[in-house]
Amino acid sequence: MPKSLKKSCITQTSISRYFGGLSSGNASSSRCEVNPGPGEPRCSKGKQKLSCDDLGQPTKRAKLSPQQLDYESASCQSPKGTKPAPSKGPGGLCSSTLEKLKGFTCIAEPSVKHSDGQRQEKETATDDASSKICEQGSSMWPPLDVTDQHSIKRRLQRTEEELEDEKEEDVKGKQNSGPVAPKQGLHFAQFAKSGGRSAELSPPSDSGVPSRRSKSIYTPLEQQVIQLKQQHRDVLLAVECGYKYRFFGEDAEIAAKELNIICHLDHNFMTCSIPTHRLFVHVRRLVSHGHKVGVVKQTETSAIKASGANRNNLFTRQLSALYTKSTLVGEDVNPVCRLGDVEEGGSGDVVLDPPDSFLLCISENWDKLKKQLTVGLVAVQPSTGDVLLDCFPDGQSRSELEGRVLKINPVEILVPSDLSEQTHRLLQSITNASTQADDRVRVEKRDSAQFEFASAMSTVTEFYCNTQEKDSRSLSSVASFESPVICCLGPLIRYLQEFSLERVLMSESSFRRLSCELDGMILSAATLRNLEILNNQTDGGVRGSLLWVLDHTRTPFGRRLIRKWVSQPLTDPQSISQRQDAVQEILESDSLTLISIRSLMSHLPDLERGICSIYHKKSSTQEFYLISCSLSRLGLELQALLPAIQSQINSALLRGLLLDTPDLLAPAHSFLKVLNEKAAKSGNKTELFSDLSGFPVLQERTEQIQTVLNEIQDHRKEIRMKLKAPALDYTTVSGQEFLIEVKNSLSSTVPPDWVKISCTKAVSRYHSPFLVERYKKLLQLREQLLLDCQREWTNFLEQFGEHYHTMKRAISHLATMDCLFSLAEVAKQGDYCRPEVCQSQPQIIIREGRHPAIDLLMGEHNQYVANHTELQGDGRRTMIITGPNMGGKSSYIRQVALICIMAQMGSYVPASEAQLGVLDGIYTRMGASDNIYKGRSTFMEELTEASEIISRATERSLVILDELGRGTSTHDGIAIAYATLEYFIRDVKALTLFVTHYPPLCELERVYPQQVTNYHMSFLLNEPDVAADTDDEEVQPEFITFLYQLTEGAAGRSYGLNVARLADIPDSILHSAARKSRELESMVNTRRKNKKLLSDLWSISDRSSLMEWLQSIS
Repeated sequence: MPKSLKKSCITQTSISRYFGGLSSGNASSSRCEVNPGPGEPRCSKGKQKLSCDDLGQPTKRAKLSPQQLDYESASCQSPKGTKPAPSKGPGGLCSSTLEKLKGFTCIAEPSVKHSDGQRQEKETATDDASSKICEQGSSMWPPLDVTDQHSIKRRLQRTEEELEDEKEEDVKGKQNSGPVAPKQGLHFAQFAKSGGRSAELSPPSDSGVPSRRSKSIYTPLEQQVIQLKQQHRDVLLAVECGYKYRFFGEDAEIAAKELNIICHLDHNFMTCSIPTHRLFVHVRRLVSHGHKVGVVKQTETSAIKASGANRNNLFTRQLSALYTKSTLVGEDVNPVCRLGDVEEGGSGDVVLDPPDSFLLCISENWDKLKKQLTVGLVAVQPSTGDVLLDCFPDGQSRSELEGRVLKINPVEILVPSDLSEQTHRLLQSITNASTQADDRVRVEKRDSAQFEFASAMSTVTEFYCNTQEKDSRSLSSVASFESPVICCLGPLIRYLQEFSLERVLMSESSFRRLSCELDGMILSAATLRNLEILNNQTDGGVRGSLLWVLDHTRTPFGRRLIRKWVSQPLTDPQSISQRQDAVQEILESDSLTLISIRSLMSHLPDLERGICSIYHKKSSTQEFYLISCSLSRLGLELQALLPAIQSQINSALLRGLLLDTPDLLAPAHSFLKVLNEKAAKSGNKTELFSDLSGFPVLQERTEQIQTVLNEIQDHRKEIRMKLKAPALDYTTVSGQEFLIEVKNSLSSTVPPDWVKISCTKAVSRYHSPFLVERYKKLLQLREQLLLDCQREWTNFLEQFGEHYHTMKRAISHLATMDCLFSLAEVAKQGDYCRPEVCQSQPQIIIREGRHPAIDLLMGEHNQYVANHTELQGDGRRTMIITGPNMGGKSSYIRQVALICIMAQMGSYVPASEAQLGVLDGIYTRMGASDNIYKGRSTFMEELTEASEIISRATERSLVILDELGRGTSTHDGIAIAYATLEYFIRDVKALTLFVTHYPPLCELERVYPQQVTNYHMSFLLNEPDVAADTDDEEVQPEFITFLYQLTEGAAGRSYGLNVARLADIPDSILHSAARKSRELESMVNTRRKNKKLLSDLWSISDRSSLMEWLQSIS
């Protein structure tokens, strides 16, 4: 018996209003066509979609409107004088059948809604069902009463009159305008998505009767998806449908493109699907490309639903989780719960978390009176619980904001819709900095009303007033924040509430000020970029950067901490000294205790993210067991090492970290004891808790299940007696339990009221009525047990979350230990020394210093030339460095800055000796590049950075200026460079390294001999072998051998033609350039000589002096 029947010739409208794009495509429908020739009219056969109306059940009947009846009657009637042709398919109904149908219920009201029970999620179209419409039409609907019949007749009369009027109008239109364009209701290909199926109605040419049907019919599942999509328009929805997750409409097209899977048309929607066990892989891939992904799950179970009042309805579904780049926290996407799969290589394509996944919220406040912009920011990392906040004034260039964004390195930024143009350009340049789409920062624009102070303060007040947690922030402490910070905190709370991750904002200990002045050395955005501290400038990778040199950590949480240490060096000499003491002890100690502790750091999961996932109550059983087992093991092993730690370790920092950690990890032991290891690793929550005495609800439900099982087992005796089979036992086939298996030859002994479940050629399998009832009850109890276990599991995670802050502190101690071991590993590389850091005066004295990254990249060749540096705040504090191009000037000034950063981190440095004062900041102006996004030329970018350094540098800063003034004419460039350098020497008094190719700047040594020293990078000059400088002979450029040694004194020339030779410029161009260089140099020398002669002549006042002057020039 066919299951469903669908009306023919129906319009299926676009779903673009739900999915934001074009329509997903229309299902094909049958078309009634008339031959244009004199032959008999016919109803063409086409594919007939079937609805969920069962042809054999009166409660599930196909419904046709009066318009359908009239139109089909007109289109299928025979001409006069011929017999009516029998209906050959679903394209139309014969007149006799129509007459019969007029006495039955056949009105389809526009507002009628089919229940989920009347329509299946998967509709199938079969030709068998469609072929029986005319044959069974008279028996499909029950007769109506007299009142209903009169009502239907009146409707049919009105419909016939309307159709006649439209026919007359249509004929007139044909006479007046020739061919008639199809009406809106007649052509539906315009609604179909490319690649989809279209339905186009072709009425008979002699009737001109249009179709009145334009109502789209969606399956219950599609209606459910439409409702969900209306609530979450900006989300890609993955909808759970049995054993897979499906995407619909435009979501399916996006997912298919990003995941490289097939997308096809199914009913009204384009759709694609992914298996449930690969959900975490595909969600991460979609999120990495900047999408917001929602996971929609079924909220009902089959056995419980079957016993409920809505058993014939569709499964209810709800959005269970949302994910973006910064909010990848949860059971569906966390790969730590599937480490076994990763180790086996089964999940090698999973997109792993970046080291940091901060969500940054930015607000701007413009003071009209002071004409000052104040920027507020709050950055939160939901996966680890870290919260950073700051408030600062900024200028047109947004340099302060840029520096903080580069340090935080967010993966997602929350901004108001009315963001200023300058900030928008900055964020655009940052988001487009990466060449790979999955590395780009995601920017989420929110309603600007949320960023207004009144709205934000209302959100913050409501959030913190309702907080009942221990160690949570009080409203008074939050209200003391600056108003721009409040304007960020409000929208951030609302945003995180959509993901159920707002708990990270409750903790007092999580908040940390980002203000550089209080916590560490200032490293501006230009400094981080120019010195290649976090990334190299070649391809944006880590290799070749300072972080690459220093990062030898073994844990993910240690890797995150070392990045913070590198980007924010210390300014407190005592803290620096404590780190140095710890590194020195690790480096020099032969204690087995430290070796054991170092080995504990290997092969640890990301404990910091793990406990935060537990804190959010989004952890799986596998992840929880892995994290709690690791924490418990660490606690026990460190506890066993306590006597050795107390007796063998002298560093105050190491002792404090190691002695405090075991007590902080103690709570993990009790939680681990409750769990059944096998069930936890397999994710079986029904057997998760080994001792149910603390879970009375689960204990009661388990007893109920056991009771039913006992009844089923006892029922075997009765079955054995009936079948006379004393050894008979239940069997299980394809998941069906408690089957009674009987040979087909003995089927006569089976009672007639038994239900046959399955059979083969040899045996049949049955359930007795008692088993049917008890098995149904058992399935209900099992599903109820699953729900109970889920509730108890959530409560269990809540209890563990009470120890979150102590656990986080312990993991912070372990991360610090990992970083100290990493710095010790760096110091073992050889020729590193412990720098002497003092607060007394600004100074940089380095003996045989080397560039840490270049030294490491050159490896065992050991060809890097070491150089000395000496800058004194109260003495010679400025070095003017000249020399040939490619002579090593930029590498030298970078190495000085990097050594200072390493020293204030607490690390050893690549030098034989170093005495350094504490610097409050390092400012650099290097390189030549424009900034298209900010609308700045190369020279404008150069001077903007110089302006920021002038306004921010102090006498305790290190200032590095590389070739300032080269982006404009020679005279202007020299003037700007001279004036800027003189300002730093005379007014700022900062430690300064100034690289230039302008010889006039070297004259500042004579003007300020106590503060300035000229240096150059030494070289060997091989003069060209030319006898005389004549026009007949070619002028050869000089050949330079670089020595890379810093030498006192200024270089006379830059020898750029030598670099031109190394760059393979053609010889003809080189010779021409060398000749021109000689001419210009000769011209300048002649001009200088004449100027000097004139000056000397002007100073002569008597005859004897004049005679001496004439004699000297002769």
